[in-house]
Amino acid sequence: MHAGLKITAFAAALAATFGTAYGVGQGVGPVVEEKTPARHDAHADDSTPGQESPPAGGLQISESGYTLDLRTPRLTAGRTADLRFAIRDDDGRAITAYRREHDKELHLIVASRDLNTYRHLHPTRAADGTWSIPVSLPRAGDYRVFADFTPEKKGAANLTLGADLAVSGTYAPRNLPTPNATATTGGYEVKLGGALRPGAARELKLTVSRAGKPVTDLQPYLGAYGHLVALRSGDLAYLHVHPGGEPGDGTTRPGPDISFTATAPSSGTYRLFLDFKHEGKVHTAAFTVRAGGAAAAGGTAEEAPHESSGAHGH
Repeated sequence: MHAGLKITAFAAALAATFGTAYGVGQGVGPVVEEKTPARHDAHADDSTPGQESPPAGGLQISESGYTLDLRTPRLTAGRTADLRFAIRDDDGRAITAYRREHDKELHLIVASRDLNTYRHLHPTRAADGTWSIPVSLPRAGDYRVFADFTPEKKGAANLTLGADLAVSGTYAPRNLPTPNATATTGGYEVKLGGALRPGAARELKLTVSRAGKPVTDLQPYLGAYGHLVALRSGDLAYLHVHPGGEPGDGTTRPGPDISFTATAPSSGTYRLFLDFKHEGKVHTAAFTVRAGGAAAAGGTAEEAPHESSGAHGH
């Protein structure tokens, strides 16, 4: 056979193979798109045909001239060890100046690939730009580390960089929790209302209660009455979720409802982690939602002790 024909035939076969694989991947667990809801004055449907979805963060280790240098790429399950890293510029210099956002210079998220283990940490930065925090992860497996920050530089935008973390030990795979619109954590019950939709801003309302009574005296945490992180199942894309209002603005009440505005970058399954503070302790409620679906799934969040150095672990 002529060389050109051989290459053409091979390319066609390769395309067919990958096309089939893609079709199978798309066919597993199809997402049912919700019907377009009626317009609401405060949260109108801003999706339009061909609208570009917002970019997801955490998928890259380097972006916009900054790199997440994870100095501790491996840990052992059940053992406490320092997790160390730095944010470096294109010249390899560690960044030492950050803009404070949500009361912190940098937010560190550690999540297992199966999204059953989650930590929201606030490490300590040394003078040379090295960040560190003692961490204990309960299960072996593959994890993702996210650094959410904004450099103190004119025109610099908020970034979320991600790097892989291996945790050694006996590995046992776990599935996402059973579908349920309610999560329990530390004696609290949290109900999730609203739905994610690809390419359109939507309100997510979470309602906190304890012993059947609404909690109306939530305490500020990270500049709000709640902090919400969303991660996409599969590639662990990180979504920025914005709280509705803030303590002291004259209109936002300290519970029982906490509202957020979120936009999903694509259809798919997402894991939501809500941090809230009450009676001096931070709790986490975890949910699983389908972007475009009307139903929500939830589960009991994994409680973990507070880490040192001003961190909060879940």
